[in-house]
Amino acid sequence: MPANPPVKYILEAALMASEGPLDLEQMQGLFDPMLAPDRQTLRQALAELEHDYAGRGLEVKRVASGWRIQVREQYAPWVSRLWEEKPGRYSRALLETLAIIAYRQPVTRGEIEEIRGVTVSSSIMRTLTDRGWVRIVGHKDVPGRPGLYATTRAFLDYFNLGSLSELPDLTSLNDPDDPELELPLPDPDSPEDNDGVDTP
Repeated sequence: MPANPPVKYILEAALMASEGPLDLEQMQGLFDPMLAPDRQTLRQALAELEHDYAGRGLEVKRVASGWRIQVREQYAPWVSRLWEEKPGRYSRALLETLAIIAYRQPVTRGEIEEIRGVTVSSSIMRTLTDRGWVRIVGHKDVPGRPGLYATTRAFLDYFNLGSLSELPDLTSLNDPDDPELELPLPDPDSPEDNDGVDTP
């Protein structure tokens, strides 16, 4: 009977085959319960994989839901040409709303509108919830008990973040004219409006 392959190769195969990130518990589930490696062993194997992928087109990345193997950001312009249909671009209004929720959560729709200075359309909130990026986590104890919105793990995963602490520090966003200023959000490349998704 052949010996089991190294743990890191088993993890590599599973991460390549998985449709989404895998956490440590899911990784342990790949093994016979009596022979499953402990979490420290898994972390060490993942660290070895990260080292193995250094300087290559792929990387092992930890996001909110676990680990995944993905294309490095700098190679995205070439890889994206594999797909003829381009993903929809999100409007500036939607991205502003999402940024407010990310930085001020939990926050009500009324508070979002107060910050933006305009009404937030229902289509924007529906798009954000349909995408699974935000959800209602409670209700504010005021008349009407408005919903409190917060971001989800799906939001962190989509924007390649392990936690909210990886968002840019607000103190670095004080100068909107700073040419180096970048938020980890896609460029809407569209005029400001109240629609959720711009068609390409």
